[in-house]
Amino acid sequence: MAYTIDRHPCEDSPRLGAMTLHPEPESVSRARRWFRKFIAPYNPACSIDDCALMISELVTNAIRYGASEDPWVVRVEWFRQGTSLRVEVHNPGFPASVRLRHPDANDAHGRGLLLVDSIADSWHSGPSHLGGTVVSFVVADAWPA
Repeated sequence: MAYTIDRHPCEDSPRLGAMTLHPEPESVSRARRWFRKFIAPYNPACSIDDCALMISELVTNAIRYGASEDPWVVRVEWFRQGTSLRVEVHNPGFPASVRLRHPDANDAHGRGLLLVDSIADSWHSGPSHLGGTVVSFVVADAWPA
């Protein structure tokens, strides 16, 4: 497991932090814990708990649906864009497989993106610049103007 943190973001480098996680269930709680620790110094006005929940869901999906014949990792990055917070979760899975589902009440899985869709101001999925898939969400007004 590895992580990096950018302590001094600027317009040329709006990334606030990043972490690289092994595709194992324990990485979900690590992602929540590390995000809370590393975002705290930036004093966001948005709910850190909501962001941690959305990260949990996206990391779970990345682990569940990521695939590669070679060893692989999940990468989480978070950025400040003006007053908004954008979080990206990258995995080597196929981008076309990301879709919002509407599971039945008895279904045990399938609510992750539904939660992200209901909490975030927006979300997106597509090809990752790292290869594979990226799923991201944006929380507007995460910082005062």
